[in-house]
Amino acid sequence: MTLPMSILHRLCPMHVVLDRAGRVRQAGATLRKLGLGPLEGRAFLDLFEVYRPRSVNSMAQLLQTEGRKLHLRGRSARRTALKGVLAADGQGGAVINLSFGIGVIDAVRDYALTGTDFAATDLTVEMLYLVEAKSAAMEASRRLNTRLKGAMVAAEQQAFTDTLTGLRNRRAMDHVLARLARRAEPFCLMHLDLDFFKQVNDTLGHAAGDYVLQCVAHQMVDATRKDDTVARVGGDEFVIILPGPVQQDRVEELASRLITRIEQPILHDGRVCRVSASIGISFGTEAARAPNDILEEADIALYEAKRAGRAQFRFFLRTPQEAVSARNG
Repeated sequence: MTLPMSILHRLCPMHVVLDRAGRVRQAGATLRKLGLGPLEGRAFLDLFEVYRPRSVNSMAQLLQTEGRKLHLRGRSARRTALKGVLAADGQGGAVINLSFGIGVIDAVRDYALTGTDFAATDLTVEMLYLVEAKSAAMEASRRLNTRLKGAMVAAEQQAFTDTLTGLRNRRAMDHVLARLARRAEPFCLMHLDLDFFKQVNDTLGHAAGDYVLQCVAHQMVDATRKDDTVARVGGDEFVIILPGPVQQDRVEELASRLITRIEQPILHDGRVCRVSASIGISFGTEAARAPNDILEEADIALYEAKRAGRAQFRFFLRTPQEAVSARNG
């Protein structure tokens, strides 16, 4: 008994009905969306390549596959892979019910298929819902991860930032020094301490002192390079780390420029604030030396600058000969 066309269309939206010559008599609506062109009247084997079982090149050979799973490819540009099973109609023709198999996700994307393109009882519909749910969940997870990463970056930035000046803090300085030591990279460290800052705080108030610190921080950032680290490591103490080999004359020029800039009067609420800076300088050029040793050397040099009259800079001198040369210099 031949099934009415309407029943096949309802139950098997990817069916194809073949006549005795292997030509298409009718085809399901979903099958028509695969970019194969007009289907009725065309030879089935001109539309599809059967690659399993092999050597299926005629209607007679096609009928011999009844009940076995067919593996096919559309002969369109996309070469869509299909699965199928054939049932002979007893009159030399056949009905073949096709499906996308595991390639259904690609097919849905390639041909803009929806749930209405599949039989109501086809598990593909449930699978498509699961895929959509998974995609939605993955997108939500991606957005959440992006927000979490942003929050982590913000938290890390906050942990390494001095809230008053916006400079790096001591923790950030320690992190940079540890990294330079680990990589055995040369660097120059400048320890800067403000002169007369206590007088500003005592006479003009802490608001004026905070404003002075912010102005000094701006001057240091403006005078240094992007790759340099400028950190506030105490109330009025700062550290500048210059990575890479740095010539002494460049460091001298930077130190002089910083002292000159910081000595400029700072106006706060109509009152003049005056500070200067003393700077101690040391070079981290030996891989075996600990960062704390470099800091201690810069601190010793800073003390020498203070003792020499403030508003000056001094380099740490490792040997007595260096000290004699500096005094005679």
